[in-house]
Amino acid sequence: TRSNLSFVNLLAPFELCGLFLGATLPYAFSAMTMKAVGVAANKMVQEIRKQIRMKKEGKGKLDSNQCIAIATDAALNEMIAPGLLVLLTPFLVGYLFGPRAVAGVLAGSLVSGVQMAISASNSGGAWDNAKKYIELKKGKNTLQHQASVIGDTVGDPLKDTSG
Repeated sequence: TRSNLSFVNLLAPFELCGLFLGATLPYAFSAMTMKAVGVAANKMVQEIRKQIRMKKEGKGKLDSNQCIAIATDAALNEMIAPGLLVLLTPFLVGYLFGPRAVAGVLAGSLVSGVQMAISASNSGGAWDNAKKYIELKKGKNTLQHQASVIGDTVGDPLKDTSG
């Protein structure tokens, strides 16, 4: 191979440091994507509030195209940083520390990423299902339902974005 690596010893210093760095990448990526969802949702809420206020004052009408533009803009712009994190980390580590460290980064991110994806998908789905169960058994006008809506607010981006 071009890297002249015939084997990788994950207990060697460069590989081990790369392994630890790689293990943090899925968590950093997930945090960045969930923050992006929060930023986009906040922009959407502000726009909807503005449109409702203007409609009540008789100064405008509801415009779904503006909401679509906000969602599209956020989907493109807010994902730049997480994308750069994933794409540039192996290059930067390889340039600074060499191919052995990159091997550790890749191994660490794969193992940690699989665990993170399974955990995020399952826990987000559990929160979503808990809300549905409470709606079915207790109804929508209860304290349990109010609490489950908060859990679902966290669970949806956890399973849909990060998982």
